[in-house]
Amino acid sequence: MAGERAGRERAKIATLEVAAYTIATDKPESDGTIAWDKTTLVRVEVAAAGVRGWGWSYADVATARLVADKLRGEVIGRDAMDVGGAFVAMARSVRNLGRAGVASMAISAVDVALWDLKARLLGVALVDLFGAVRDAAPVYGSGGFCSYTDAELQAQLGGWVEEGIPRVKMKIGREPERDRARVAAARAAIGKAELFVDANGAYSRKQAKQLGDAFWREAGVRWFEEPVSSDDLAGLQTLVRELPMDVAAGEYGYTPWYFRRMLEAGAVDILQADATRCGGYSGFLAAAALCDAYGLPLSSHCAPSLHASVACAASRLVHMEWFHDHVRIERMLLDGFIPATGGAVRPDRARPGHGYEWKAKDAEKFRVS
Repeated sequence: MAGERAGRERAKIATLEVAAYTIATDKPESDGTIAWDKTTLVRVEVAAAGVRGWGWSYADVATARLVADKLRGEVIGRDAMDVGGAFVAMARSVRNLGRAGVASMAISAVDVALWDLKARLLGVALVDLFGAVRDAAPVYGSGGFCSYTDAELQAQLGGWVEEGIPRVKMKIGREPERDRARVAAARAAIGKAELFVDANGAYSRKQAKQLGDAFWREAGVRWFEEPVSSDDLAGLQTLVRELPMDVAAGEYGYTPWYFRRMLEAGAVDILQADATRCGGYSGFLAAAALCDAYGLPLSSHCAPSLHASVACAASRLVHMEWFHDHVRIERMLLDGFIPATGGAVRPDRARPGHGYEWKAKDAEKFRVS
């Protein structure tokens, strides 16, 4: 029995399949800089020794094409246990394409699938493979889009608080002249719960300082995400020093180098990392290690079901983003979806891998490639 299991654990990756699915939002959504009405999920499935693992990213359809044309050949035939080797090979293969953006999101989807496969081959939950430091990951409700009416904003944020989520985030920046009133409306709806705001880089430095002070003074805002562009490290550093609330950024980080530069610059109070962009679980764990080294908190961005297991292994994690659109999709298409209970998500340690199965029949109507 032990010999048979060891043979299966050392199995070679036999297949890699990829597909993209586009799902319309329940209503138009916008933030401080862009608007959208649909979300695309790119799903990757890998197999070894008759065992299948899978992962996903929220990305453009082009990501699926890159996985099929560029990354598949780097993965098939590799030892399923050697996820790190596959990651390095994929990163090298996109050198002349550019590591950031679509290439990194493609690597992310494959990396998540490889980790899921490894855990399933070993017969353990991912959270145990990573090494849990907590049983559950706290969440904050996230939505409050600029496209919402004040009534819709209040209903969504207030609803999360009623469900037991003690912190919520709203979008700002599209109409700066209205943002103080919108933030006040949010505060009225959520009572004493923590209030976060996200400008998606829409403000100038002066706007961010003036409005940030007002948000703190008038509504007790605790977190200000991307008050200016995340590429403006000097501006973020200035706001870290001058604003009374925590400044957060990092969701557009694709490599450890990006996170290192941000942390070296003192540009954030809290680092954000997104495993669907930064290289999957391998990249997220690298970001977590950097937070350990710099002594700063970490928060995961979007895709809560994907992050739940790895979030429980990150010692400096403070919370995950319970992002409205992704929660809706994951609730719809993941068999084993875990809701936030008491303001936290507790991974299912009785199921192997990340604990979810794909509802293929339900998803087929959304398939675009």
